[in-house]
Amino acid sequence: MQRRHQFLILLLALTAAQIAASLFMGRGAALTIASDIIQGILLLACAAAFIGITARTPTGTSHTRLFWILMSAGMVLWFAYQCMWSYFEVLERQEVPNPFLGDVVLFLHLVPMIAALAVLPHLRGDERDEQIRMLDFTLLLIWWVFIYIYMVIPWQTVQVDEQTYSANFNFAYLTEKTALLVFLAVLTYTTRGGWQRLYLQLLGAGALYASSSYVANWAIARKTYYSGSVFDIPLTVSIAWIAAVPIFASHYELSDSKPTRPLLGVEITRLSMLALCTLPWAAWHAALDGGLPASVRTFRIIASLIAILVMGIMVFWRQRLLGAELSFFLDQSRRSVDELKALQQQLIQSEKLASLGQLVGGAAHEINNPLTAMLGYSDLLSASSLPALEQQQATRIGEEVRRTKTLVASLLTFARQAPTKLTPIGPNSVLQTAMRLLAPQLESQGIHLRFDLAPSLPNVLADSNQLLHVCLHLAGQIGGYSKSETHSNVLVRTSQAGNSIVIEFLGGKDALAGSSHAMTAVADASTRPPCDRLLTAEGQNKPHTLSLSACCRIVEEHSGKLFESSNSAIQAFRLELPIAAKSAGAQSSRAAAHSGF
Repeated sequence: MQRRHQFLILLLALTAAQIAASLFMGRGAALTIASDIIQGILLLACAAAFIGITARTPTGTSHTRLFWILMSAGMVLWFAYQCMWSYFEVLERQEVPNPFLGDVVLFLHLVPMIAALAVLPHLRGDERDEQIRMLDFTLLLIWWVFIYIYMVIPWQTVQVDEQTYSANFNFAYLTEKTALLVFLAVLTYTTRGGWQRLYLQLLGAGALYASSSYVANWAIARKTYYSGSVFDIPLTVSIAWIAAVPIFASHYELSDSKPTRPLLGVEITRLSMLALCTLPWAAWHAALDGGLPASVRTFRIIASLIAILVMGIMVFWRQRLLGAELSFFLDQSRRSVDELKALQQQLIQSEKLASLGQLVGGAAHEINNPLTAMLGYSDLLSASSLPALEQQQATRIGEEVRRTKTLVASLLTFARQAPTKLTPIGPNSVLQTAMRLLAPQLESQGIHLRFDLAPSLPNVLADSNQLLHVCLHLAGQIGGYSKSETHSNVLVRTSQAGNSIVIEFLGGKDALAGSSHAMTAVADASTRPPCDRLLTAEGQNKPHTLSLSACCRIVEEHSGKLFESSNSAIQAFRLELPIAAKSAGAQSSRAAAHSGF
């Protein structure tokens, strides 16, 4: 912070020195030397400030870093031009020649600055879009350099004409500065936050520099300008302002953001194509202009043909990128259509299942009525004075009816559509209900079902209906895997691991090997799959089926985790749910009491 204050004080001191020299020193060599040295130091400070902020910019922000690199390149070119200018006025003690070869550097120093704005560092852009946009801007910049070569260079090197050279150079340079200011104005209008303030600072400093250059050219035309005159004061102030921009930018929040208004859009592409179309006209105009010297005419025709070749190659490259991008989006569209068709089929199947659930609920209510009557009559028969054998048969009938009523109640619970309600429930009871519903189906497929439920497990905070749905689906998935094997097994076991309840569904020939409450089978490498994959409702580990994705979403809503494991012998799911707070607290209290605290 102290260095920044010192830097700003240096800029203010140099500006004050220029103002004092212009106002109190008379025209002569001393004023010229003082003015050139002050402006040279200011431009050196300007280049150092932009290079410094480039070095401090994180490498991860590639767009922002490229923006500062290009701006630094423009400042270095500007400083190099000032050094060439000062060489004649300070060291050689003579006026700068006209035409001056260093004017090319002055014209080109705005090119990387315009390119820096073309990077649009405030945007997050797709790389393919960025390449095409940069090609469009590159076409415009090449066209602009061609205009300078076409208009200015012939009168500087081929056919020296001081008056025509000065007029054409001033017009080209003024137009270039105007284009830069218009671009800055558009960016200032379309952005918000820190980037808007940064663009506004550059716009203000650039406008002051452009106006001071115009006034200086006006004074040169009237033979009233000389180095160090009062016309250099606004020029010096604009340079100091530009040098202070990186200092101001360090206090702005330059995080990536999207524009609030459309930015140029397709107009940039149209302008680049229009620029390419003007090249044949330039060659035609040079060939038919009888007032041009023959050498200038030849130079302009050759320059136009070279520009047509270079820009034509870039247009071909651009069209190739567009073709690749269109192919990419076409493939994406085809995949999206295929995915939508698959999703449509899954949604249709889900609707069928939902309708089936409603049908099951209604059927269960109808079945429940005769079951109640059957249970009542069986109880009456058991209480009557029937022979012992008949009473035993009536008691057996009552037991089977009660078992059937339990299954019907489980079907009603599963088919009921109710809002999510998290309550402390026992995981073992939910699993037993799920397995009662699924056991007949598994037994009909020749799959052996076994429980390994840890006793006295604490409750979990969950919705019983949703947890039942998850358990049914996971056990059904394991059963479907085991169906293809002979003598297959499905093992369902529970345990406690820290502050979580672990529910495992294992299927395969080796699923029952070594099962115990201590989970020795899980610890055994021969029965446990080599790796666990955490499933998530969204992201990289999203399941391939819609139903399993729904299970993942339910588990995540319950603050749990769902893992999938598989090898040649075992297919498994592991469900981890956090213990309910009251159960965890009660268990801790019992443990503390048992240990004597």
